[in-house]
Amino acid sequence: MSTRIAFLKGHGTENDFVIVPDPENTIDLPPAAVAALCDRRAGIGGDGLLHVVRSAAHPEARHMAAEAEWFMDYRNGDGSIAEMCGNGVRVFARYLQLAGHVTEGDIAVATRGGVKAVHIAKDGDVTVGMGRALLPEGDVTVSVGERSWPARNVNMGNPHAVAFVDDLSHAGDLLSPPPFSPAAAYPDGVNVEFVIDRGPRHVALRVHERGSGETRSCGTGACAVAVATARRDGADPAATGVPATYTVDVPGGTLVITERPDGEIEMTGPAVIVAEGEIDSVWLESATGA
Repeated sequence: MSTRIAFLKGHGTENDFVIVPDPENTIDLPPAAVAALCDRRAGIGGDGLLHVVRSAAHPEARHMAAEAEWFMDYRNGDGSIAEMCGNGVRVFARYLQLAGHVTEGDIAVATRGGVKAVHIAKDGDVTVGMGRALLPEGDVTVSVGERSWPARNVNMGNPHAVAFVDDLSHAGDLLSPPPFSPAAAYPDGVNVEFVIDRGPRHVALRVHERGSGETRSCGTGACAVAVATARRDGADPAATGVPATYTVDVPGGTLVITERPDGEIEMTGPAVIVAEGEIDSVWLESATGA
């Protein structure tokens, strides 16, 4: 007899996720199962999967249970495990609110990247503490076809190269990784953001994410772009003592990034639950070859 597994579907600036509530951590989700669920043609479809578990029930999160009741067991769309996903945390928080586990205001969410401070606003937006940026020294160049640009090296826990361009079309199709130099700057590859100005403290980007090609939104990328733009504009909060806030348009919507004088970065944006239903466990077993 088949059983049914509850799921929801949500997105943050069109970075979309399959959500599997599992408070007591009783559902087995091997990589093949996650990949099948995230498949856009044969499954539900998503950039990743949010496995919702109580911290006390998960061996990787028990040490954080006193700080955060809920653990975001995040998986990439190919089934691999990831430390954090900024857009995913916002959608995770929205699910917790919808399910009645939390209300508006401040909450804490445990992730493999540590406990993240989250604020659910009355207007529906969700703010996530994204930590501090690192700015490795050294010149970096990125290229598309015959064009090349200097890029700012920004690390948000993952590597980014931020290039300011005259037109976003200059980024090309972003199907393959844009070449960069020197190779030693990013030994494991890099996320590349191409950025244009849209107004005071307002920029837009296109991004090539490592292993994914162009995506509709990248939370860490938006943070990296805000940091790089603030340095370009002479608005380093550590130097001025004043927070720097930038509006960052991504293909899937808009994010607002604030860097404080202490270096902490906050990302604010929408989080939407669009559907809920049930997964047929017989289908899932068949799809994963179990």
